[in-house]
Amino acid sequence: MEKLQYISQGNTLQEQELCIRKALDHGVKWIQVRWKNAPENELISLCEISKQLCSEYQSVCIINDHVQIAKEIDADGVHLGLNDSAIEEARLILGENKIIGGTANTLSDVIRRINESCDYIGLGPLRFTTTKEKLSPVLGFEGYQKIINGLREKSIDIPKIVAIGSVGLEDILPLQEIGIYGVAVSGLITKQPSIINELKKVMI
Repeated sequence: MEKLQYISQGNTLQEQELCIRKALDHGVKWIQVRWKNAPENELISLCEISKQLCSEYQSVCIINDHVQIAKEIDADGVHLGLNDSAIEEARLILGENKIIGGTANTLSDVIRRINESCDYIGLGPLRFTTTKEKLSPVLGFEGYQKIINGLREKSIDIPKIVAIGSVGLEDILPLQEIGIYGVAVSGLITKQPSIINELKKVMI
């Protein structure tokens, strides 16, 4: 599984597509298509375009929230928030071979996600971010450390955890030292796609 994920940004179909193209051009191998409050027909178009682009670039295409769209366009999987469709239900719709990621914010969320057999867990936010409405409590490095320690204390194998929420280049090594698998980056890559190479170099 890729250690660097790009979560798409943009207020219009054109902006979203351009950001995804730039990220792929600069070497990202994992795109999560995320466009909140989009008109449904435009969201479907974006997902179709993204799936096509990801196929051309041999990259993974994950759809945020929309299990049915992911099925229709044969995306590589979905990412589900804590209040979205159940993982179990998504697994029934998409089948065993698709990737299903789930959001978490606390130790109990992480344990719930492990029990639901998520393929990876998006844990955050690391710090305040403007890209998400209704932001969960900020974790900071201490929050991640506490959660990893909590899993170790319970003798639970640490799953593939991806940090999210205003993650910067300088955050990657400290997060990996804590035991975090990878990072999902949105704003930084959107503003500066050329940083992708540097981000990938730092990944252990």
